[in-house]
Amino acid sequence: MSEPAAPFQAPVGTHDVLGPDSALWEGLLALFAQRAYRYDFSLVINPLFEDVGVFLRGIGEQSEVFTKEMYVFEDRGERRYALRPEGTASVVRAFVQHQPTTPWRAWYATPAFRYERPQAGRYRQHYQLGVEVLGTDDPAADVEVIALAHGFYRDVGLRRVRLLVNSMGHEACRGAYVTLLSEHLAAHHDELCEEHREIWRQNPLRVLDCKRDRCVEVTSNGPLLINHLCEECRTHFDQVLAGLGSLGIECTLDPRLVRGFDYYTRTTFEFIADALEGAQNAIGGGGRYDKLAELLGGKPTSGIGFGSGVERILLARHAEGVTGDLLDRALDLFVIDTTGDDVATVLVERLRQAGFATARAYDHRSMKAQMKVADKSGARLALLLGPGEVETGEVTIRDLRSGDFAQTQLRVAQSEIVSTVANLLTK
Repeated sequence: MSEPAAPFQAPVGTHDVLGPDSALWEGLLALFAQRAYRYDFSLVINPLFEDVGVFLRGIGEQSEVFTKEMYVFEDRGERRYALRPEGTASVVRAFVQHQPTTPWRAWYATPAFRYERPQAGRYRQHYQLGVEVLGTDDPAADVEVIALAHGFYRDVGLRRVRLLVNSMGHEACRGAYVTLLSEHLAAHHDELCEEHREIWRQNPLRVLDCKRDRCVEVTSNGPLLINHLCEECRTHFDQVLAGLGSLGIECTLDPRLVRGFDYYTRTTFEFIADALEGAQNAIGGGGRYDKLAELLGGKPTSGIGFGSGVERILLARHAEGVTGDLLDRALDLFVIDTTGDDVATVLVERLRQAGFATARAYDHRSMKAQMKVADKSGARLALLLGPGEVETGEVTIRDLRSGDFAQTQLRVAQSEIVSTVANLLTK
């Protein structure tokens, strides 16, 4: 006899999320959806894969995400596609294609895919929440997006979170700065880390994003983009800072904050969770991308947005010692049935239709076995249906959270079960 086949496992770099952990994910999504609604954002749902050009033009051909991390494939029609590595480019592509009324305010919740070394909070399939605003270059839009993210992190219980901000200017002032930075890097290229020592010429700004000590030291002693902004970009950034200050949102200027994609202009920002150790402590970030729609074939359109990783948020929450559910998922009722007929099925459906979270046992277990399951379920009340109750048209109600069953058990007519349960659950 042949050996049974080994069971399949989730692919390397991916993970399954089961209950009760999945309740945290549900709560996180619900809180984000509520906050997005209050800020007048509507949900957008994009394909998980796009023409590879969407990311080639937006993220940048020389970016590490494009060269090393993207999942690129050819379909049966010999079309070249890529699994989405981030949310913004797909949303902007949808904007260009459908041309909604501006300013267009969209939020999303999506899986994203990057081939990278799996570690805590970094998966090859991870999940992102985010918002995008297209059609305005008003600094107030930048402030609103940052305020939404800032409030969301507080909604989920995070307190040890810092906001870093910077401005990358626009093409003209950034171009002049890149020339100065290139001259500085050329004079100190042998002091850079091994990776950037050879490739810094491809995109000098990438060196600013490097977290290795050698690159940090070289760039910290070089020219800073914030000191070379044109008057227009400087005014825009000052208005963003003033807007954040008016809301009481503290932030720190980080002149080396350039983010990882080529499409960013002007405002860039990142939220850092101090409870997480090491370089992987960013839980979200974003910025302005005033050229992306044009790069994807649309009319020149300003944009601002942010994205945040679900796994990283939950890691930060755990690291801060934040406990408790984000969503009320407690069971109200557990129906125990020893009759074996459809009376319990009808009762359970009636209770669920009335709005009560209701569970039941199966497989004709004994009363004792069903009571054990009911007690472990976390339900507040148990409803007992036996031959005696069926004969009299009644239901026995027992409070599972009280040890004195004699004082917390009563029989009521089935016709009164909904109103009785509702009264008991409010006590």
